Order: sequence, then structure tokens, then C-alpha cells
Amino acid sequence: MKTIDELLSEGVTGKRVFVRADLNVPLDGTTITDDGRIRAVVPTVKALADAGARVIVASHLGRPKGAPDPAFSLGPAAARLGELLGADVAFAEDTVGISAEATVSGLSDGRVAVIENLRFNAGETSKDESERAAFADKLAGLADVYVGDGFGAVHRKHASVFDLPKRLPHYAGYLIATEVGVLKKLTDDVKRPYVVALGGAKVSDKLAVIDQLLGKADRLLIGGGMAYTFLRAKGYEVGISLLQEDQLPAVKEYIERAEKNGVGLVLPVDVLVSSEFPDLRTKAPANPTTVAADAIPADQEGLDIGPETRKLYASKLADAATVFWNGPMGVFEHPDYAEGTKAVAQALVDAPGFTVVGGGDSAAAVRTLGFDENAFGHISTGGGASLEYLEGKTLPGLAALED
Repeated sequence: MKTIDELLSEGVTGKRVFVRADLNVPLDGTTITDDGRIRAVVPTVKALADAGARVIVASHLGRPKGAPDPAFSLGPAAARLGELLGADVAFAEDTVGISAEATVSGLSDGRVAVIENLRFNAGETSKDESERAAFADKLAGLADVYVGDGFGAVHRKHASVFDLPKRLPHYAGYLIATEVGVLKKLTDDVKRPYVVALGGAKVSDKLAVIDQLLGKADRLLIGGGMAYTFLRAKGYEVGISLLQEDQLPAVKEYIERAEKNGVGLVLPVDVLVSSEFPDLRTKAPANPTTVAADAIPADQEGLDIGPETRKLYASKLADAATVFWNGPMGVFEHPDYAEGTKAVAQALVDAPGFTVVGGGDSAAAVRTLGFDENAFGHISTGGGASLEYLEGKTLPGLAALED
């Protein structure tokens, strides 16, 4: 794929450059609680603006129903982007309507605008190709050039990600180029030992990537809610812990294949349990109990890996030359259940090799728990996109940029 550096070498002064970013940040009302994805696109936007382009930044946010919804407005993200750029950023109150056209027409060289949430238009996410194409045609009318830099959305076959690049000269922004380079280090040029830590709630979300990794990774560390399906597959009582019984046959097969392939599939040896899920709003003390992984009481729920598991996982990461981590080890949003996730993050910091935090909740946890982002080799902006790449899938947004 052609990169933004090639575009800049051709000259962009006066050109309208459409940057498909990922400004899908978490909001508490109108307050951004994690601006990592906005900061990630700043190098691309700044380079284009400094070179004299008229930059049109577009993104989705949340899951509105194909119509305007004030709860999902990109207004706060546009304001934060302006703060990070140290420049005024214009904001269009629609996607391809009167406001967007006027805002883009009013841009002078080197200025930046953000248009409203792309998902306020049903054509963005439509499965009807003609509806997506019609929306992409309107977006194309706003610009002369397309730069894809929203890595968190490249696994979606959406109008602004897949259809729009086909209508304009297209280039990969700095973020996408970096993300793809990192993922190639996890697939094509892997230094060993290669250790993967997977957490999160549902094992069903990770089955495909586990299937791939059983032939590539040296060790797989399993935590989070998904661990209880693995523990149940080994015949353990898991109480009222999160359990996907329909996935037990697949998980049992993975446990057997890991042993056959010589992959170290490492499960918790102890867990923190409680009879109640913690209050994440007030963060009132939860007073969990630590029990062995094969001794979870029938009326208790596992909510984090225990202290012995933390030590075990740290030891399995200590000599890693390559690490990929996706998914928290427990309910990290509550301080009583954050230590497992914190221990894995610290083990990545201490590991001698190349460490990748695979976006999503893992990236949020790193920031929430106060880690220096520069202590990791790379923090991805796209958890779902990273996983699908590792699964070996073709990502529509990357395929469109490669054409």
C-alpha cells in the first residue's frame, strides 16, 4: 500500500484530504475518559496540515442507529483534537449535508475540520452495497485524496473504510502503517519465545485466534472471564463464574491440541471469588476471597486471577522475546480485582522482548492503571482488528488501501 510519505512527497497544498480516523473514544457524558485513539491520529493530521492540506477528519463513535443521536456526537473528540494540535478545528454538524459542505468549503490551506459521526448515516454500515456506495459517493465529493488511518475500523466493510478508498487516490496514514508493521512482527517475523496472554469475558470472541496461535505461539496464558470455560473443560467446578457451555467441546479440543503441539497452555491456579459482582460506579470494597482454581465454591464467581497465578504468569513472560496481550485478567475497573491485570501489564514492562498491547480493554487498562505507555513496544488502537489479523483474515480496510 502507498503511504502518507509518498503523498506528502507529491505535494498536498490546497488539496482536500479525507482522513478516516478512529475517534471512537469512551465518553462519560461529554467528557472523554481515554483520548488514546485521538492522540494516535495526530501525527498524520499534523503532517498533512503542516504541508498545506485542507484536512477533513471523519470517524464513527459508538453504535447509533443510522440517525443523529446527541449522545454519540463527535463534538468532544473534535475539541480534543484541536487541543492536541494546538489549533482551531472546525466541526460540521452533519456528515455529507449542508454543514459538512460549508465547513469543508470554508477550509483554508493547513486547516482541519471534523465532520459528524459517520454512523449517523445508515449508508455507513449498511450491508446493502448500493446504499453504502451512495454514501461513499457523497463522501468522495468532499475530498480529493483519501488517507486511511482508522486502524480500529479496518476489519469493518463500511462505506468510509472499504468503499470510499476505491473512489479516490488512497494512502495509508502513519498509524495504519505502524500497526501493520507491528502485526507482521507477530505473524511473519516472530522472535521466540513467543508468548500470548488472552483475557476478556467470552471465550467465543477468542476461539479463532486461539486456533491460529496453537500453531504459532510457544505459550498461551488464559485469564479473564474466558478462563472459566477452560477450567470447566478440565472438569473443575466454576460456581456462578462466566461460562460458555456451548464452547466446551472446542475448548477441550484446544487443550488436547496444545499438549500435542507442545504449546504451553497455562490456566489460573488460583482466583479471586465473590458471591456478588462489584459495584463499578462507587467502587465500594468487594472483600473477595482467594481460592484454588479447582476449588471455586458453587455460589461464588471468579473475578480475577489470584496471587499465585500472577507469579506464574509473570514467570512465563520473563524470558519472552515477543509478547501479545489482549484482554484483561479480571474486572480491572474495580480496585479489588485489578491486581491480575496489573501484574500482567508489569510483566510486559519487565519482559526483555517486543511487547504488544492488543487494543480494546487491554489498552484502556494500561492507561487506567497508570502505566507509562512508552514502557511497551506498542499499544494498538484496534483490539478487534488486531485479533482478526492474527486469525489470518483479510481486513476490508487494508485490502482497499492495497488496491
